[in-house]
Amino acid sequence: MPFANFKVPADTLTEKQKEQIITRTTELYVEIYGERARATTLVLVEEVTDGGWGIGGEVLTLAKLQVPARD
Repeated sequence: MPFANFKVPADTLTEKQKEQIITRTTELYVEIYGERARATTLVLVEEVTDGGWGIGGEVLTLAKLQVPARD
């Protein structure tokens, strides 16, 4: 079963954008493995709370990245 796990900052993607990630990732796996992969491809889009992630030992927030939160 093909599996992809995307972890993104919370409230930065719309429902439509999440749908696009899922659809396009599934299509990529189908392109690679063939149509048989469609029914078993699992795509997970996880939202990580602000400040719940970091790089290089530094906690990152949307404010630090200057990414406005989606309303």
